[in-house]
Amino acid sequence: MKKFDLAKSLIKKSEYVFSCPLCQSPMNVSFESNSLICKKKHCFDLSKNGYINLLPHSVKSEYGKEMLESRNTLCKSGFFHPMTKSVSDLIIKTMAPFNKKNIQMLDAGCGEGSHLKDILSNTNVSSKSNFKGIGIDISKEGIHIASREYQDAIWSVADLSKMPFRDNSFDIILSILSPSNYSEFNRLLSSSGFLIKVIPGSDYLLELRSILYNNTDKEKYSNERVINHFSNNFNIVATEKVNYTAYLDASLFKHLIKMTPLSWNITDNKIKEALSLNIEKITVDLLILIGKKK
Repeated sequence: MKKFDLAKSLIKKSEYVFSCPLCQSPMNVSFESNSLICKKKHCFDLSKNGYINLLPHSVKSEYGKEMLESRNTLCKSGFFHPMTKSVSDLIIKTMAPFNKKNIQMLDAGCGEGSHLKDILSNTNVSSKSNFKGIGIDISKEGIHIASREYQDAIWSVADLSKMPFRDNSFDIILSILSPSNYSEFNRLLSSSGFLIKVIPGSDYLLELRSILYNNTDKEKYSNERVINHFSNNFNIVATEKVNYTAYLDASLFKHLIKMTPLSWNITDNKIKEALSLNIEKITVDLLILIGKKK
């Protein structure tokens, strides 16, 4: 099946979760016009690349094409595989008691789609349930890469502050190294659903942070504020630490620097200094939070 037709088929199977970003009414796939149309005739076309843009108006994103391509290259190298494997195992363990045939999963702030792709692959291989995935991001560049690289999920440009989905539509919501909108997560999550958020630990990219922020207040990082904000909005039912050393060649280290927000607003000289040090290994320190509605 061609990529465009596969994307249309996937959206058709999950059209019941969508709501119009303009009027919030239910939406249906029109095979005649290759679009999602609501009851009030607001129409959003499926792009030739196989994604759907559900932003009511264009928004400038700080996540550019070069940064997202570097992230995709780094993810393909396996840099985050231990994390996505841990998240996948937790999802299977968490959802097993419900014995659901179909499980609807949303990656809110999916970037270029690598994490959702890996998690869908892992869960559908290792579980009897059928996991269906939707990835959304405000970055059109990110969604373009996701739809280009990964065809087994629905990809949509959308606003996390007003997500185009019906209430209580998702069994799992993922927020991986991405900003969170807890009021929207609470609206979209089913009563038995789980929010899974992955945040940096204090030693995340420690070696790079030490170079870029040496002798500044940003050299040290604490996730305490993020954890408290999560627990103020959702009940934490489980946590899991993921800590490992990733080995990089010079090319991958360059992609890491381009990918991470740690390098934003850093001088070119500081970036050149970091690249000249030939760092071959880096600490990946992450914390997985699993939450339920209060």
